[in-house]
Amino acid sequence: MVMSALLKFLFPPPPSLVVSALSVVNLVSLTSGGFSEMRGKHMNYSKFWNATTANSAKQIKLSSRAAMLMLYTPAFLAGVASFFIFPNEGLRSTLLQSALTLHFFKRDLEVLFVHKYSGYMYLDSAIPITLSYFISAATMTYSQHLTVTEGLPQPQIDLMYPGVAVFLIGIIGNLYHHYLLSKLRGVSEKEYKIPKGGLFGLVICPHYLFEITMFYGISMISQTVYSLCFTIGTTFYLVGRSYATRKWYLSKFEDFPKNVKAVIPFVF
Repeated sequence: MVMSALLKFLFPPPPSLVVSALSVVNLVSLTSGGFSEMRGKHMNYSKFWNATTANSAKQIKLSSRAAMLMLYTPAFLAGVASFFIFPNEGLRSTLLQSALTLHFFKRDLEVLFVHKYSGYMYLDSAIPITLSYFISAATMTYSQHLTVTEGLPQPQIDLMYPGVAVFLIGIIGNLYHHYLLSKLRGVSEKEYKIPKGGLFGLVICPHYLFEITMFYGISMISQTVYSLCFTIGTTFYLVGRSYATRKWYLSKFEDFPKNVKAVIPFVF
């Protein structure tokens, strides 16, 4: 019943064991990561860069800026390469390739010109995240390619154009709140402050809220099983990360407003 309803919005799964396996792996691993964040087992970046200190002396430490460029650039290049590897496959494929490439290009530009960093990131934390972004970007475009080459029937309900609108809302909202975060610190300041402006009065991670929105826009453009699995998994991970972030602010700032939620206004 649920599957038949979903298939009205999705292409049938492509005959590819690799894509099917990666769909499940992404969904399970990202969801598990989100629950781990809630339990206090953090990915070591941003304010949690030194959350795990065991054997840290033996680990290679990267500056946050270098690490973040390492995270996003391969996925950006995968998006660029997809235009040459899978050219002229229709408007839906072009929009998906453009959305993924624009997203990771924006992230690189933010790393270079917007964000202000104070911490570090260990190489053994950066590598799996880099691979996850790269494989996800490459698999999403490949999965879209298979809908064309395998002649899969179009979804009964076309979400492509609404998806473009949702994607633009998400990426603009994400950029705006990243900009607000960057303005919290002066040039030489490294201390964290309680964010203000935009939706920060309602949730502590509106940038994650808009990132989730953006990925649902990408899923609506794509309408493949893989993109939906990746987006659902990303939702669980960012919700868990937001929960951990709110808990961190509550522990660091006595005046943190208790009515400010983690990521969903008025709810969570």
